Amino acid sequence: MAQKENRFKRHTITAALPYTNGPIHIGHLAGVYVPADIYARYLRLTGKDVAFVCGSDEHGVAIPMKAKKEGITPRELIDKYHGIIKKSFEDFGITFDNYSRTSAQVHHETASEIFKKLYDQGDFVEETTAQLYDAEAQQFLADRFVVGTCPRCGHEEAYGDQCENCGSSLNATDLIDPKSTVTGGVPVLKETKHWFLPLDRHEGFLREWILKGHKKDWKTNVYGQCKSWIDGGLEPRAVTRDLDWGIPVPVKGGEGKVLYVWFDAPIGYISSTKEWAAREGRDWEPYWKEKDTKLVHFIGKDNIVFHCIIFPSILHAEGSYVLPENVPANEFLNLEGNKLSTSKNWAVWLHEYLEEFPDMQDVLRYTLTANAPETKDNDFTWKDFQARNNNELVAIFGNFINRVVVLTNKYYQGVVPGPSDLTTVDRTTLDELKRFPETISGSIDRYRFREAGQELMNLARLGNKYLADAEPWKVIKEDEARVRTIMFVALQIATGLAVLSEPFLPFTSNKLKKMLKIDQGPIEGLCWENVPNMEVLLRPGHQIDSAQLLFRKIEDSEIQAQLDKLAATKKANENENKAPMPQKDTITFDDFTKLDMRVGTILEAEKMAKTKKLMVLKVDTGLDTRTIVSGIAESFAPEEIIGKRVTVLINLAPRALRGVDSEGMILMTENADGKLVFVNPDEAGVGNGEGIS
Repeated sequence: MAQKENRFKRHTITAALPYTNGPIHIGHLAGVYVPADIYARYLRLTGKDVAFVCGSDEHGVAIPMKAKKEGITPRELIDKYHGIIKKSFEDFGITFDNYSRTSAQVHHETASEIFKKLYDQGDFVEETTAQLYDAEAQQFLADRFVVGTCPRCGHEEAYGDQCENCGSSLNATDLIDPKSTVTGGVPVLKETKHWFLPLDRHEGFLREWILKGHKKDWKTNVYGQCKSWIDGGLEPRAVTRDLDWGIPVPVKGGEGKVLYVWFDAPIGYISSTKEWAAREGRDWEPYWKEKDTKLVHFIGKDNIVFHCIIFPSILHAEGSYVLPENVPANEFLNLEGNKLSTSKNWAVWLHEYLEEFPDMQDVLRYTLTANAPETKDNDFTWKDFQARNNNELVAIFGNFINRVVVLTNKYYQGVVPGPSDLTTVDRTTLDELKRFPETISGSIDRYRFREAGQELMNLARLGNKYLADAEPWKVIKEDEARVRTIMFVALQIATGLAVLSEPFLPFTSNKLKKMLKIDQGPIEGLCWENVPNMEVLLRPGHQIDSAQLLFRKIEDSEIQAQLDKLAATKKANENENKAPMPQKDTITFDDFTKLDMRVGTILEAEKMAKTKKLMVLKVDTGLDTRTIVSGIAESFAPEEIIGKRVTVLINLAPRALRGVDSEGMILMTENADGKLVFVNPDEAGVGNGEGIS
């Protein structure tokens, strides 16, 4: 791995651009920003040339949607959240070399230049297609302005570009019963002209680069998703949208249209690098165009396609840019057993955390790293957060350092003692210390940050065990020379922790360096890569400072306050969901008489595989036995509804749900507790097949 890394002269690291339609929460941190920052800090510590860039994504339909909801302009919205996000990152210690924004002039120019070059080269195809249009608002509806039922899983709140329930990528025209989020009306199809990136033309390149190339060292979720897309056959992807918010399409015929956010947003990495280079008096091009540059994208799993299929196709078509060496995408982080949700306020917001837990940035960094969703979705709980702090950071890391510094000051006035003869245990312990840099590096180089963080804690465990076994506070009474050796060895471990903890616990590392007085300038030769080679990390005679607690215990009352806060959020969401549904559009009596409702009996019931809500029913309607797919699986077990008499709408047009044709609808309602119940035909005293009017 080290030989492979050494072939790169520089490293360009990108972190997914956060949307400026809300603050940063722990899901963003765990998925993208903490691992990216660990990686960037580590590379700098090992002497690498690094450009770590990010910025606010200020275009796309989410921005005007949120602005409308808040009653402000899109510009006011992006200025508000850009400021909150940027300050949160700074306060949390994310060390971007540059944090830009896609509203910047340099970004508009860069995105427009790349679009025009591909346009001039004939890399786009121009198509007139039918898209959803809101006649009342007199505007075409971008993907996120349309909601409806997912044709794959039946989720009733899918967006026009993606179903957040099953993760499927969609087109707005795929949705069943689509509705405009602008007016609530039913959109119509209307023709409009757009430019498309013909991904099918790039299939050979992508197959060679990813599937036949060396990308099998990518994470399983990344490689698997790429292979699925390529093997499924790639189709042209629109790169323009009918919107008035974004980067204007810079070619003739593009009036009234903007660049699609997923064309312009990844280019934000390039424009952010340009901004950094201009400020620092450097040349940006080697960081994006020299073959000895290693480009790594840190993203969440929902962005894999854009960073591994679409953006590389754009760069490949442009012709002068390097392609990513790796895209270590993480899975999702849940909160207390439920999916994080910005709209439902089900989140731990970074700016609020920093206010409520001041000077405890590293506790959150450590917890999110120790529980990182690297291979599967994981869950953040406040109890685990407390346990990680109290049982690991305080009891192991902090306890070891406190003992070492207190005893050094007590016995030797803070002066590092010279050792006498080293025992086998002493030598073994120092040899183990020297192995940790390589072990931790090996994990980081493979993007296994959770594993790397636990190796760091193992070093603290080594020190804690060494000191506990040696018991200098007892030995001092009978063998003062032995205690000098014990404290010397313990101080070497403490110094190793000060150096190796910096990528994971930067604030703690700084505190520890101040205590050891190695913060005023590096001790000669003391660095990450030299820890294994130096005979002595902290020399005898060196003066250290007095002890300070690295971590404090988190009390039960603090955790309960956070749980109460979430409980209040959950209750507020439930109350909001209980609000009466607005009256639907008025219908005529003739419309009503078209409904054919009959009494039926459920003969068979089976939960649909790979769905949460759907159940496949066989229902005797009195006329026939038909299949009906109903979203009741979370409310009823199959065995409890077999034989149940139900009210069925039988003349509803068949609809395919996850490959099963549903030939009707079961009538349901909610009781006072908000639970689904059947509309009971038994009260009407009618038999199977008889109509209800």
